[in-house]
Amino acid sequence: MDLDQLNEIACALVAPGKGILAADESTGTIGKRFASIGLENTADNRRDWREMLFRTEPAMSEHISGVILYDETLRQSAKDGTPLAKLITDAGSIPGIKVDMGAKALAGAEGETITEGLDGLRERLAEYYELGARFAKWRAVINIGQDGDESVPSQYCINTNMHALARYAALCQEANIVPIVEPEVIMDGDHSIERCYEVTEFALKTLYRELFDHGVVLEGTILKPNMVISGTTNGDRASAEEVADMTVQCLANCVPAAVPGIAFLSGGQSDEEATEHLAIMNEAYDLPWPMTFSYGRALQAAPLKAWAGKSENYAAAQAAFNHRARMNGLASLGEYKPAMEKETA
Repeated sequence: MDLDQLNEIACALVAPGKGILAADESTGTIGKRFASIGLENTADNRRDWREMLFRTEPAMSEHISGVILYDETLRQSAKDGTPLAKLITDAGSIPGIKVDMGAKALAGAEGETITEGLDGLRERLAEYYELGARFAKWRAVINIGQDGDESVPSQYCINTNMHALARYAALCQEANIVPIVEPEVIMDGDHSIERCYEVTEFALKTLYRELFDHGVVLEGTILKPNMVISGTTNGDRASAEEVADMTVQCLANCVPAAVPGIAFLSGGQSDEEATEHLAIMNEAYDLPWPMTFSYGRALQAAPLKAWAGKSENYAAAQAAFNHRARMNGLASLGEYKPAMEKETA
């Protein structure tokens, strides 16, 4: 393990004004996104979409520190033959890779999941390093029980998922790849923001105990958490200020100062909601770690809609991506205001 290299990459991923583009949708997930614009889910269309994003300037060089890729994308080349990973590094960004195999039903725990993908991971990480990946991502999925059911998540679900995250992180560091650890508490449901806080705290405290037990060096990791937020169908949604306040309070209670940075997932928030929450946190609080974004849909929805699968919309799609990347870059510095959304990219 080269700790200096791991720490250098982790710090670069949370550099001021920059965040991570999550472009690691599986073939099935991106198919759903393409269906929304009436586009066929082919390897060429997936390549064209991602190539367009990776060639967008100044977004890539000024606001995107790293890009999480799917296995297929890391191996693909652009239309002109340039490997897509090289487009990313040429822009001064860092290629990363999603290595988990998705959340599957957890045996003996109805409504709960366990993320799979540890089998053969050591060998896959060695190959991904050769292909240019310098960081990786593993997502654990934690559901919150509905209608007042506090049996979900169970201790069993939290323990098994955090144990898997720690095993993955240890294997990544062995391969000189920075692990992004993502314990996502899902925002779907009718739960209150207070319940989200309880579950997020439970998950994070368990995660850091497991990382310690597995000998993971925190200085060579990044945390990708959910924000502490009301459930999507809760009739009494917390304000943006409450989300920022409770998220910061939860992280301050759970995350060691040695962690180089926190890169939030958007988790189903709207584009502007995810940006505003991040901005308030950075503007209002002085914390031991930089807080930035690791957004997928919240960065891609606007450009995807503008592109609509048509080459003549290339410039409009890139303008939309430039705008969202810039807004989130400003949010990571605490300099974003919702009125800026009316500005052109």
